[in-house]
Amino acid sequence: MATPIGNLADITLRALATLRDAELIACEDTRTTGVLLARHGIVTKLTPYHEHNAERARPRLIELMQRGTRLALVSDAGTPLVSDPGYKLVAAAIEAGIPITTCPGPSAPLAALTLAGLPTDRFLFVGFLPARGAARRTTLAELAGVRASLIVLEAPHRLAMSLADMAAVLGDRPAAVARELTKLHEEVRRGSLSALAVHYAAAGAPKGELVVVIGPPSAAAEAISDEAIDARLETLLATMSVREAAASLAAETGLPRRALYARALRRGRGSASHG
Repeated sequence: MATPIGNLADITLRALATLRDAELIACEDTRTTGVLLARHGIVTKLTPYHEHNAERARPRLIELMQRGTRLALVSDAGTPLVSDPGYKLVAAAIEAGIPITTCPGPSAPLAALTLAGLPTDRFLFVGFLPARGAARRTTLAELAGVRASLIVLEAPHRLAMSLADMAAVLGDRPAAVARELTKLHEEVRRGSLSALAVHYAAAGAPKGELVVVIGPPSAAAEAISDEAIDARLETLLATMSVREAAASLAAETGLPRRALYARALRRGRGSASHG
């Protein structure tokens, strides 16, 4: 049996009982989990399971569980299986008919969402955006029309650039940057995407684990139909360049300028082909 457990200071009583009852604990770093176990007087044997050894370790862990070994899976931080290789172990256990359960604890993405002051009725967990700028902007363009708050993980050294790309592609939406959630130096900074980009460009890369929460498209932007956008672009392109038309319509509607530029570019080419 496998039980994923988050390895955090505010661990639940159920998680502690599960760790004591387990016959083997798979974890990202045996030193980190060892400190947790020592703090609570738990002596269960540890075995490493992380992205570098997962492919080799997984068959052995599945075999042990098939023999009846009670296994607990622990992450170094956050919730196991979210943006880590633990989900493959769970998927393999399910395929092998091994029963699994979970001991959920604090989750940085959900904690950030509740602290951001942004709509929580509908949200999308994006995970990490691509590291390279062009790929990152392409991914953001694909997310521009999602009518939900977006939850993004980001590395500290990329934060300012990523926030600037978000503002350019998604529009200058309200957002929050949450740092070191549920830990000693927890911090949440709220503002528009462009204001946050300027702040972190000047302040430098923050320390710790980061979650960015981005508000959904404005109601005004959502209310505009595709047909209305195309019609307005057609009018603007009669007297403006593609870049000018996209900038003008972005100012009118609050829609992402980059997405409008791509749309205007396609229409401009189409008009040229008919001329």
